[in-house]
Amino acid sequence: MIIEQSEQVIREIKKVFIGKDKIIEKVLMAIYAGGHILLEDAPGVGKTTLALGFSRALDLSYRRIQFTPDTMPSDITGFSVYDKNTGSLEYKPGAASANMLLGDEINRTSPKTQAALLEVMEEGNVTIDSVTHPLPAPFICIATQNHYGAAGTQVLPESQLDRFMIRLSIGYPDRDSQVAILKNRRGKGDLDQVQARMTAEDIKEIQGYLYSVKIIDDILYYISDLCLATREEPLVELGVSPRGASALAKFARARAVLRERDYVIPEDIQAVFKDVCAHRLVMKPQAKIEGITAEDILDKVLNKIKAPSLDGR
Repeated sequence: MIIEQSEQVIREIKKVFIGKDKIIEKVLMAIYAGGHILLEDAPGVGKTTLALGFSRALDLSYRRIQFTPDTMPSDITGFSVYDKNTGSLEYKPGAASANMLLGDEINRTSPKTQAALLEVMEEGNVTIDSVTHPLPAPFICIATQNHYGAAGTQVLPESQLDRFMIRLSIGYPDRDSQVAILKNRRGKGDLDQVQARMTAEDIKEIQGYLYSVKIIDDILYYISDLCLATREEPLVELGVSPRGASALAKFARARAVLRERDYVIPEDIQAVFKDVCAHRLVMKPQAKIEGITAEDILDKVLNKIKAPSLDGR
């Protein structure tokens, strides 16, 4: 049932997001795993279209907020207004009161507003005037940012980046995909092609099912060894955190489900290792001088740490 529904959702997204099937699958896996997604790329590659497509195919309530230097934390969390008729404070929800929130250009706003968004992502609720307001479930944030070199940007602190389950780069389409995009582009009505194939209740059910996907101890030790190895690399200031290790296990479970398995194998870990972990590494200045990236370090770690054999599983 999950496989059939997932295939239907992917087909719907591909109507408007062409040539990037792996990206679609990884975003769907992150949603199943209950994680948030950071899309870091150049403008105009379809980040907003991807988020809107998923909100429609999954039949989720959707809000978008464009981050600017004057965006306030209350724009995300909401605020209270005095009601003179009742003499009480009435809560006015912010952008986060939706199943899916697209935070566009998150690195173009102030650190205070960034912190408000990332706190909401972590807690799953907002507290205004000592009253806690739960967010709709499921709650998924897809945040986008341009490359750090762009003018007027505020780099996200490492502790906040760690709250995103995965970071993806969409990249430009290849030649054939670009032609297909030009042929299929109809204007503002493009997203009307996308039909709902799942519901919020379906997503919650799958998120609950993921806990039953087995990860044997050998796989857990493999995850632990990979993360420990990143912390021991001489060119790495900060390696993968325990939160990162947990995200890796959750994401691997989601991949196993989409591969029609109820257990995780080493290939699941290896396939998602860089997506989950690259943005969690803080590199030393010497790495930049030598032209070594976080992805290079993770490739080295994957080659160094031996995967367990599951012959006796």
